[in-house]
Amino acid sequence: MTTPLQKPTRKNPVARTRQPALPPGMRSRRALGLTAAAAAGRFDMQVCQECAAVQYPPREVCHQCLSADLKWQAVNPKGKLLATTTLDHSNDAYFRERLPWRVGTVAMEAGPSVVAHVHGDCNDGDTVRLTLKLDRSGQAVLVALPQKPTPHMEDDPVLRETACDPKFRRALVTDGKTAVGRAVVKALLDAGATTVFVGDPEIWKKDAAFDALCADPRVQVQDLNVSNTDAIERVAKSIGGKVEILVNTANYERDGGVLFNRDIMKAYDTLNTNCMGLVRLAQHFGPAMSSRAADGVANAVAWVNVLSVYAHINLPSRGLWSASQAAALSVSQCLRNEFRPSGVRVVNIFTGPVDHEWEQLTPPPRVAPSAIAKAVVQALKDGTEDAVVGDVAKEVIELLQENPKGLERELGGR
Repeated sequence: MTTPLQKPTRKNPVARTRQPALPPGMRSRRALGLTAAAAAGRFDMQVCQECAAVQYPPREVCHQCLSADLKWQAVNPKGKLLATTTLDHSNDAYFRERLPWRVGTVAMEAGPSVVAHVHGDCNDGDTVRLTLKLDRSGQAVLVALPQKPTPHMEDDPVLRETACDPKFRRALVTDGKTAVGRAVVKALLDAGATTVFVGDPEIWKKDAAFDALCADPRVQVQDLNVSNTDAIERVAKSIGGKVEILVNTANYERDGGVLFNRDIMKAYDTLNTNCMGLVRLAQHFGPAMSSRAADGVANAVAWVNVLSVYAHINLPSRGLWSASQAAALSVSQCLRNEFRPSGVRVVNIFTGPVDHEWEQLTPPPRVAPSAIAKAVVQALKDGTEDAVVGDVAKEVIELLQENPKGLERELGGR
């Protein structure tokens, strides 16, 4: 049985801070298919379309019939744990800091035998469930888990290292006065966060729901507006070294496209909040998070951006806003690579139309803020990089893969 994780004690300010180190990260181009599946929370492997043989490790041609027609698809994750070993020594800097570490061999019901990291509640001869997780280098690894959930299983060192669980960590929600922001704060507290710093972009404006949320002693309000560089700098100097998870919920959403919209300030405000706000946050909070990415069990682990699915394709009726979302996605992809040397994970949550005041005329289905908050916490616990929330968002992603030109015309009303 997994030993429950204990709340970390106050750190000795003169003690050594463990420096970020990454597990081996080199992968072949074919093996990156495993990374793509792990980033989305799927368990995919190559399957030969000629003989149906499952391939592992990923390869160019089928190991059984030499066909090159190999497609990535979901396979049975069950298998038998044949043997395990516990590493008490490693020449690799990352694993040397995290010993002892369990690995084992699993014979999959789908065919291949694989070497996987092994959860502490798995024993030799057990039927186990394999899952694909992203390690701290951002690459896919196989992890063997018990077939059924066990008490405190999320506290096992293997899962703690491959996930971004909010338990016993401190989080910053950049805009807590929005419906989505309030829902995210509540979800993080329910998930075990010790402290949630909440940005208030309109400190002068009273909001009963926000005030009720802030009555919780674990919530600390910050005078934070992502469009104000001075405000971000002040807050970063105050709490920047304490933030282990940052969730950017700031969003400036307005109707209107480009051609017949001559209000340039609307374009400026939209980009200033949705894109440049993200840049400001990254420049002031990112370096401190990177420096604490290996700092014990409550290390800095994740940067979460709540974006619209229209970051992938423009919605003409909200063309300027969609453009700002696309710009924010591009910045997020840049941050993902810049954070990679430290191991901090960048998570993007793509939503459909949200059930809030700026979508009053949008027909259902709309996404409830609580559903977005649940997706944020689930992505952190699963260690995934991307999550899609809502029926509209999922349909848009599917159509982008099947017929992007057709979707472009559908969104334009033609």
